[in-house]
Amino acid sequence: MGYRPLADEIRPETLDDVVGQGHILAPGGLLRRIIETNQVPNLIFYGPSGTGKTTVANIIAKRSGRALRRLNATTASLADVKDVISQVGTMLAPNGILLYLDEIQYFNKKQQQSLLEVIESGDVTLIASTTENPYFYIYNAVLSRSSVFEFKPLTAKDVEPAICRGFAFMSERLGKKIEPEEGVIEHISSACGGDVRKALNTVELLANGAVTKKGKAVVKLADAQLAAQGSAMRYDREGDDHFDIASALMKSLRGSDPDAALHYLARLLEAGDLITAIRRILCSASEDVGMAYPQAALIVKALVDSALQLGLPEARLPLAQAVILLATAPKSNSVGAAIDAAGADVRAGRTGAIPRELQNVHADSAGQEREQGYLYPHLFPGHWVAQQYLPDELAGTVYYHFGDNKNEQAAQSYWEKIKGEQG
Repeated sequence: MGYRPLADEIRPETLDDVVGQGHILAPGGLLRRIIETNQVPNLIFYGPSGTGKTTVANIIAKRSGRALRRLNATTASLADVKDVISQVGTMLAPNGILLYLDEIQYFNKKQQQSLLEVIESGDVTLIASTTENPYFYIYNAVLSRSSVFEFKPLTAKDVEPAICRGFAFMSERLGKKIEPEEGVIEHISSACGGDVRKALNTVELLANGAVTKKGKAVVKLADAQLAAQGSAMRYDREGDDHFDIASALMKSLRGSDPDAALHYLARLLEAGDLITAIRRILCSASEDVGMAYPQAALIVKALVDSALQLGLPEARLPLAQAVILLATAPKSNSVGAAIDAAGADVRAGRTGAIPRELQNVHADSAGQEREQGYLYPHLFPGHWVAQQYLPDELAGTVYYHFGDNKNEQAAQSYWEKIKGEQG
């Protein structure tokens, strides 16, 4: 037999050996009860990689007695699907087929539709897995014929038993006792980002590379730190993680939590995603701080420019400064609320003719300029004069409401005084 990766060689064969997922696989859990009936419906497993989706599909296939066929939607074609379906009722699959379709989100609508007839008839039981939100990426007709179960990210404690099993198995495979230094197991479990496959790949690498002395191989913590470096990041610029981290950064800035904002900034920067971080930071300066501290927009823009000139890794410093500034600044959403309200009127068709006083005098035909009646504010005390600026249909409409922060309250008091004196 050829080489098999450690993660495949010690893949759990019973539900009791699957790490994590207690919410669905613990005794009494819904998915476990379904599996134990051997009347398994079409299933969609949703969650990060390395959390047990493939393992559970294998266990289901073994229990059901159905022929297991595997396809990966990143490489499979419609012809591959038809080839699997053609085996129904033959000696290759006398008890039916369990089709495990990995990364189903990469199948287009036509490819997903090709599954409908056979999964409805029961000749093929579909277990599809995806790392993305199935309600966004899977065709509704397939979703309506399937039950969705979410596989949650594993904690470091969840992964530790699998790591211990991995080192024990490698000791048997290599014929020598493998002893991890103190902290090795904990470091791998933390650095693998909740991905058992990554953790076991690291175990295999370290065991094979351990220096043997007197029949004993010691796995050094320094080697574990080097081998597992950067593996904790789960990030896909087109996937849910990208949008979740960007959203978390923005909401942490809005929530005035500098520590959380720094955490999510660090996750974006470790993934090399400078642009997403910059977009969120620039947006927050106006959306969340706005008129409560207008100078923040200028400072943040200068810091962003510095970050772009520096590039990573040095860019982390001005961006961290921008994040701390925004998170600790006074907050006001009056800017966003005002432009949203104005935009809503425009989209609803509430516009009207621009008042004659505001029109461009050079637009009159044949040089016949009519009297506008425009009052030039700078000719009046306080540089203000009562005058209608909105179209007649919107006269008196208020979009901008002064926030309750010190800066906007000062501006409101100033204009109330000026307009009161002139009124």
